[in-house]
Amino acid sequence: MLSLDYIRNNKDKVIQAAKNKKRVVEIEKILELDEQRKKSIHQIQALREDRNKQPKSKPSPEDIQKGKKLKEEINKLEKELAEIETHLNHLLSFVPNVPLEDAPVGDASHNKQIKTWGEIKKFSFEPKNHIQLGQDLDLLDLERGTKVSGFRGYFLKNELAQLHLSLLFYVFNELIKKGYSPLITPSIVKGFSLFGSGQFPWGEKEVYKLNDSDSYLAGTSEVPATAYFANEILNEQDLPKKFVLLSSCFRKEAGSYGKDTKGLYRVHEFWKIEQLVLAKNSLEEALTLHDELQKNSEQILESLELPYQVVLMSTEEMGEPQIKKYDTETWMPSRNAYSETMSNSIMGDFQTRRLNIKYRKKTGETEFCYSLNNTAIATPRILIPLLENHQQEDGSVLIPKALQQYTGFDRIKVKVKV
Repeated sequence: MLSLDYIRNNKDKVIQAAKNKKRVVEIEKILELDEQRKKSIHQIQALREDRNKQPKSKPSPEDIQKGKKLKEEINKLEKELAEIETHLNHLLSFVPNVPLEDAPVGDASHNKQIKTWGEIKKFSFEPKNHIQLGQDLDLLDLERGTKVSGFRGYFLKNELAQLHLSLLFYVFNELIKKGYSPLITPSIVKGFSLFGSGQFPWGEKEVYKLNDSDSYLAGTSEVPATAYFANEILNEQDLPKKFVLLSSCFRKEAGSYGKDTKGLYRVHEFWKIEQLVLAKNSLEEALTLHDELQKNSEQILESLELPYQVVLMSTEEMGEPQIKKYDTETWMPSRNAYSETMSNSIMGDFQTRRLNIKYRKKTGETEFCYSLNNTAIATPRILIPLLENHQQEDGSVLIPKALQQYTGFDRIKVKVKV
């Protein structure tokens, strides 16, 4: 959420930012309603002052009549003010954050590659995709997954189930070693947390709503974890607060009809380890933390021996709350392309304003925190490059050394058919 002061003082900048993010905003109406709001507040205050001047003892019939009239006028204006504020807050909720100046303007074609790592493997044999590997090695059952769970359902089997859990445990522990506090978050959340993170109102079609009133399934642990400190004031000396989050995630993928319909790339439910930071209201510090989060994810991929590229995302490709966003894309042989596996974002104080998360400075003043988040690992998507990049000519798949202490095996072997 942008403050009214910021919108008023940077009107053209906010309008242009919304256009760059392909979002429709009503800035002129917002400013008009804000003026109406201030006028109504002033009128109500004046009437209250007038009412307070009325005699407290033995009022005359004229005084009683005037008091009743003042009360009616105040009630009427308060009702009008409530309607104005409701309309104003509704329009404000659709105003996206303003990207930093280094964000490329435009669609995905304007994304800027800023780094690559690792050598793309040239196979001396015809490589298989992860679906074929999963079938040949008895690791994956998509047919029964669809039968039991519906479209995009899946079963992970045998060594792939172990690899899935090993990845989560490995990455979770690695970030704990770096000083991130571990937090396992709920997947069932209330609407305010989805609004606070910026998922609502724009992404409602992607969210599963439960039968209970005001209950939803979160698409990322960022949602409940950011809301963890809602309506609280933190201490400046305790910032930044760094968390490593683990949760199951659920997404309708409503906007991806016809995309990635086969395999594990785009599924309705998955597991994810997220990095979340709450920091002081300082862009300089946020940029440093953003680089730290990015380095963490890159180190994970390097330890998994997976080639990747880092991309600075364009305005149309970043979400509404973001002011800067990197995507880390891992090489997937079957797609013959780098594909997104991590997303690293600075939100500024956009989310914390919506959730009312502040910190108290040494001066006693309070200010809204900054929030940042970045994927550490998401599975089963990351299983695609792990299987495909580490497959061998004999049909087996090697396990990266970093994971072997967790899996208990160094290779997924071809099953001997009896």
